[in-house]
Amino acid sequence: MRVTIPTKGVRLPDTESLATLASLARNVRAQRARRQWTLDTLAARSGLSKGVVVALEQGRGNPNLATLIRLSDALGVSLTALLEGGEHPAVRVSDRPALLWEGPAGGTGRLLDGTDSPSPVELWHWRLEPGERHDSEAHAPGTRELIHVYSGELVLTIGGQDVRVPAGSSARMTADEPHGYGNPGATAVDFAGVVVPPAT
Repeated sequence: MRVTIPTKGVRLPDTESLATLASLARNVRAQRARRQWTLDTLAARSGLSKGVVVALEQGRGNPNLATLIRLSDALGVSLTALLEGGEHPAVRVSDRPALLWEGPAGGTGRLLDGTDSPSPVELWHWRLEPGERHDSEAHAPGTRELIHVYSGELVLTIGGQDVRVPAGSSARMTADEPHGYGNPGATAVDFAGVVVPPAT
């Protein structure tokens, strides 16, 4: 799976992105129907407008990462479950991560893989170029993140506090309040992140 979801602006999607947007539309509809929610209910629970939800379910949307997180939190499923389709075998090898964030200097946020309910977990690889920062809205209550920095020095911001995480170090944090990842240094920061929402 490889899909690029822009953080802002509109770009014409490639064939793989169109297929992933079709899977997103199908999966959001199925998850909503499974819960017997109306479009209004999903819109209210996710904090999105009904028009955005309708567009996504019709495969016409062009969601950013914040929109996808709101949907996955509201539905209690991983981003992977929203973006992929079909049943999964006992072992699955994935070699095409979803590019879900691009920074202004070339940094990237890639969803490598994830598990579905009842214990959804997402595995991410992030690269922040010097001066780049990614701010995230609060995830669902009880969500936690594990971070491991491979190179550079990451600055995590949560609750108005900056915490430096140097290369070779790991951090554990709650992610149910707004938080950010920054690179104020002169070299790129590479880090892995595991997002652990509460079990559904």
